[in-house]
Amino acid sequence: MEKKPNYLNDRICLNVLTNSLENAKALYDITEGHILLGLLSKNYPDNASAIEDMLKYAAITDNCISVGLGAGDPKQSQMVSEISKYIQPRHVNQVFTGVGTTRALLGQNDTVVNGLISPTGTVGMVKISTGPLSSEGQDAIVPVDTAIMMLKDMGCSSVKFFPMKGLSTKEEYKEVCLACVRQDFMLEPTGGIDLDNFKEICEIALNAGVKKVIPHVYSSIIDKETKQTRKEDVKKLYEIMKELTK
Repeated sequence: MEKKPNYLNDRICLNVLTNSLENAKALYDITEGHILLGLLSKNYPDNASAIEDMLKYAAITDNCISVGLGAGDPKQSQMVSEISKYIQPRHVNQVFTGVGTTRALLGQNDTVVNGLISPTGTVGMVKISTGPLSSEGQDAIVPVDTAIMMLKDMGCSSVKFFPMKGLSTKEEYKEVCLACVRQDFMLEPTGGIDLDNFKEICEIALNAGVKKVIPHVYSSIIDKETKQTRKEDVKKLYEIMKELTK
């Protein structure tokens, strides 16, 4: 039987949150495996319970798991690293200063580990002080190319540009896209992405020549009653992804 494609082969891979095994499997099936399913470390009281639960998700989704912080919370950095050592997921979210620890504990280079950098209001400049201590100090702002080189030094795979606030940081985002092309790096636009701006945000990156785009679409497609990611919205996003990459 032919194995379903997974996100490793995609130009675009969707990253969404999930909160139940049924929902996770449904989203995985809808996208034919072209997805990463976010599980937030912040939602668990300790490492043991997180590992036990996340392994259940991994087992039914070909390990298309994305271990998350929880709204980019730097206080979750160490927990994410420790969990990932045991889960060995396909994807890990990290603050800028947590990348090296995560990569070392993973013990391999296959898992995609992102590093969080933030907009500054100045095109070409990004904030890298996103760690537990550095986020409390004076902002460290550097050229985006330098930020990516530093991430590469730490074993990072991808830039997570957050919070984008949708297209309100469009010009900054365009330059981050170009920097990712120059540095041969993956890109993960995050924050304020919805059904209306998803296509344009992906197109900007693809047209710039970014080799792989992993857009995070979170709260805009979560049902307020069930707290679950809406299947019908994921289906719409997947149709856009197929259109952009055909």
